[in-house]
Amino acid sequence: MTGLRARQKADRNRRMLESAATLFHAQGYAAARIEDIAAAADVSVGTFYNYFATKGDVLLAIVSMEVEDVLEQGRAIVANPPRDTAMALQALISGYYDHSLVYLTKEMWRTAMALSIEAPDTPFSRRYTQLDGLLCDQVCALVRQLQALGCIRPDCDTRAIGEVIFNNLNSMFTEFVRDDAMPVATLNAMVGRQNASLSVLLR
Repeated sequence: MTGLRARQKADRNRRMLESAATLFHAQGYAAARIEDIAAAADVSVGTFYNYFATKGDVLLAIVSMEVEDVLEQGRAIVANPPRDTAMALQALISGYYDHSLVYLTKEMWRTAMALSIEAPDTPFSRRYTQLDGLLCDQVCALVRQLQALGCIRPDCDTRAIGEVIFNNLNSMFTEFVRDDAMPVATLNAMVGRQNASLSVLLR
């Protein structure tokens, strides 16, 4: 019974997150009401508050769901990357970017970023920073794997290089969510060009 209850709880949590994401997409984050999210997920408002204290908590959980999905996708690339640094980086990073608007809108990303900056000592900000750290670690792991495969010079500091690549992809993603007109394809092309130039220096 314990296992069944845990699965039911996880299913209910996922249902609320997916309902919230759908409403945020349709109505905008600011306009969507907790009552509407609960109704869409077929749960009571009281049940909703057993899982999430605020709408911001829901947003953070959706960001977490997004990051967990792309990390899972990225593990296969890190384990067996293309034997070309630029292609390997593009495979990993485009996976991040291409998935970025599945659960979230640009408005939702902007809100999450703003919340993490405005209140740096809150659980929201700490979790957001932790998620960034997990993505950075995965980029560093890919660079380390490429070095082990002989694609990157042995004298390179893979952690430092990975951090530079992550900081750039994160900065470019911030520009992407600020610009409602920029498509994901443009973001991928810009970062791909930058990483192609960087990969030449790493040979």
